[in-house]
Amino acid sequence: MAADTEPYENALDTIPGAHPYPRSSRYHNAEIGIHRGPDGTEVRYTKRRLLPPLDQPDQLDQSEQLDDERARHTVSAGDRPDLLGRRYFGDPAQWWQIADANPVLDPRELTDEAGKVIEIPPPGGTGGPGGGGARRV
Repeated sequence: MAADTEPYENALDTIPGAHPYPRSSRYHNAEIGIHRGPDGTEVRYTKRRLLPPLDQPDQLDQSEQLDDERARHTVSAGDRPDLLGRRYFGDPAQWWQIADANPVLDPRELTDEAGKVIEIPPPGGTGGPGGGGARRV
C-alpha cells in the first residue's frame, strides 16, 4: 500500500453515513457503536441486530401468501439454505433473510427435515433495526 493511501476503514470515516457492511449484508442496517478505551483509542463494533417478533400462524399451504407478502416453502430432500437464498433472492448469500424469518438458531435447521414448512420473507429482509417487540440475535 502506498504511503499516502489510507486503509479502507479510515476512508469510511470521512464519508458521512458510510457503513462498513455492503447493502446485501445482514449487518448493513445494524448500528455501529464506538468504545473508547482509557487511553482514548476508539474501537468500532457492530451492535446487536434487532429483529421483529416472529408470527406463528397456523401452517399454510406452500402456495398461500401471508398478509405481509411472505410465502411458505416446503423443504425437499437436498434443499440447503444457500440454495433457497439463490432460488428466492437470486443470491445464495441471502440465506440469512430466510433464517431471520424462521425460529432457528442454526441455519442448517431450516432444511434439516424434508416436509418442514418454512417462511420466505419478501426481498429486503424481515425489517430494519428496532421495531416493536424485537428479538435479539
